[in-house]
Amino acid sequence: MKMLTTQMGGLVQRAGSNNEEAVEETARLLAQATIGEGRVIFAGFGEMKAVVVNALSAAEPFKGAVQYEEGMVIHSADRVWLFARSSADEDAYELAAKLAEQFIPFAVMAGEKADADGNELAELAYTYMATGVTKGILPNDVGERIVQPHLFVALFLYEAVKIAYDEMVFDED
Repeated sequence: MKMLTTQMGGLVQRAGSNNEEAVEETARLLAQATIGEGRVIFAGFGEMKAVVVNALSAAEPFKGAVQYEEGMVIHSADRVWLFARSSADEDAYELAAKLAEQFIPFAVMAGEKADADGNELAELAYTYMATGVTKGILPNDVGERIVQPHLFVALFLYEAVKIAYDEMVFDED
């Protein structure tokens, strides 16, 4: 338990410090849709769909957000946020390529750093956040790495963006 707590705390600290600028940029990008006439569309892939469920159904939902549905018409005023465990997720890349082709700005959150070799999602995205989870964080008895808290870190970064977004869009000061 102590080792897990230490590793999780370190992961969250690194994710926060490595994504400070991206958090603000992503909040600003999403706010463009809300302030304009667009929608904030969340698209989750694999277990990262849970971030979308949280955004829409939590005690404090992301105001103005809608869930991406296959075949949904996305307009130029809309902004999209993609959540994937890995930048190699084919479904996330397919949606990202369509958005880029239509010149619709979008954000991405995935495990790998933006400058990782072959990270085409980061190349297409307007803003990109890395969870930093690319392998297990704890060793087991046979030397394998276990516990991959993709969702845990994604929810942390989501909350950071939501705080910044709410301040930009809803604070009246």
